[in-house]
Amino acid sequence: MKIVIVGASGTIGKHVVAALKKDHEVITAGSKSGDYQVDISSTESIENFFKQVGPFDALVSTSGNAHFGPLSALTDTDFRKGVDSKYMGQINLVLIGQHYINPKGSFTLTSGSLAIDPVAYGSAVSSINAAIDGFVRAAAFELENGVRINSVAPDVVEESPAYFPYFPGHIPVKMDKVAQAYVKSVLGHQTGQNYFVVE
Repeated sequence: MKIVIVGASGTIGKHVVAALKKDHEVITAGSKSGDYQVDISSTESIENFFKQVGPFDALVSTSGNAHFGPLSALTDTDFRKGVDSKYMGQINLVLIGQHYINPKGSFTLTSGSLAIDPVAYGSAVSSINAAIDGFVRAAAFELENGVRINSVAPDVVEESPAYFPYFPGHIPVKMDKVAQAYVKSVLGHQTGQNYFVVE
């Protein structure tokens, strides 16, 4: 399979690459690194990216940023950083990518456990994660040619210790467990699923 991984050099992305590259052709992409560069906040950049990559069998996105901070200080600008990046950035990978993906291919997006298990300072992130999961469930009905779509929603991961204080009582998820959720989405047969990954 020809698998495109956007956000391939990130905390989660590098583990997904390692899990899939042994048996598949993996194309890496990021904002500043990888086989191709793409700015997911720009539809023009995404369109150019897919034109360069050509037909593919699966796309995994572990990319996108969102604002983490107290509600009392949250502004429209803070919120829109995540809307433009993590939310619409990933959505546009699907909206544009559906015209380049091979029949029976798959999209895997990244949301997060805060969609259903919120913590303090995570209002913007929780909202965006839940929106991504909702899009996945609905888009699964309409994608054509047997194309599937799922999202992976990890809890705080073991390689992000800076966030541990914000997740009291949470056991950080091991990276191999997170990576296998993406493998399940890419190589499995389910669609419209939100895979929550917790320890």
